[in-house]
Amino acid sequence: MDRYELTQPRFKKLVLPNAYLETLAEGFRWTEGPVWFGDRDELLFSDLPNNRVMRWSESGGLSVFRQNSDFENGHTRDREGRLISCSHRGRRIHRTELDGSITPLVERYEGKRLNSPNDIVVKSDGTIWFTDPHYGIQTDYEGGKQEAELPANVYRFDPRDGSLIVVADDFQGPNGLCFSPDERRLYIVETGIQFATQPIQHIRVFDVRDDGRLAGGRVFCTISPGNADGIRCDEEGNLWSSAGDGVHCLDPGGELLGKILVPSTVANFTFGGRNRSRLFLCATRSVYAIFTNVRGASRP
Repeated sequence: MDRYELTQPRFKKLVLPNAYLETLAEGFRWTEGPVWFGDRDELLFSDLPNNRVMRWSESGGLSVFRQNSDFENGHTRDREGRLISCSHRGRRIHRTELDGSITPLVERYEGKRLNSPNDIVVKSDGTIWFTDPHYGIQTDYEGGKQEAELPANVYRFDPRDGSLIVVADDFQGPNGLCFSPDERRLYIVETGIQFATQPIQHIRVFDVRDDGRLAGGRVFCTISPGNADGIRCDEEGNLWSSAGDGVHCLDPGGELLGKILVPSTVANFTFGGRNRSRLFLCATRSVYAIFTNVRGASRP
């Protein structure tokens, strides 16, 4: 159990003493945005500064899924199983159709260009929720320097009627986000202003109203060492967060249950594999995996 740090005894039943941290691939610049395709038994993830999306599978190993990806960061799947991606350089979210063609979904809000969409989730009603900080247009490393036209907002897009609304406008740097299993809560990471000496960094939790808007927004927890980036919920409602020393697991009340320790900073991760009980970790220049004893609540 030396790869785990148990803060509460309850964490023991969520992990496996005979499951080891496996290195799946390495040698990237900064890995991000993992998304699992169970129907194809493969993982997609971004090698962000190298401007490409990679593919990994147990049977096929590692290959390039998309080169010159417009600096895609976060990914998810919609209710039809199509890939939905956040483009830093393109300053938009777009959809990869089943034939491989790309359909732009959102590029502007009230006539102004988005900043650099970062992370993205799809609710069970098909609506697409995404964060839009300035990070990707502040450096040439993850997209390219450009002028911001909008504040750093969190949006809800409904592809059924094309409507786009701001659901949260009081973040300095909104980042990862995920729904609770019953979708009554939305967790959103605040990573603050890039290059700030003391950026505001924590995870907030909102109530999801019946009209598709958010209420509340209290601070749920603060992650240390490092800070939160990607987050996911498991089927039991626990929140898992990336951190400087691995992945932290917190119960629905915000109490730290334990950690999976990883040799390098984890930026993002997802549940996948058999029964959605395997964690795939994008950690700095590598991708790791470890089996757990709990299933992810990710959809679809």
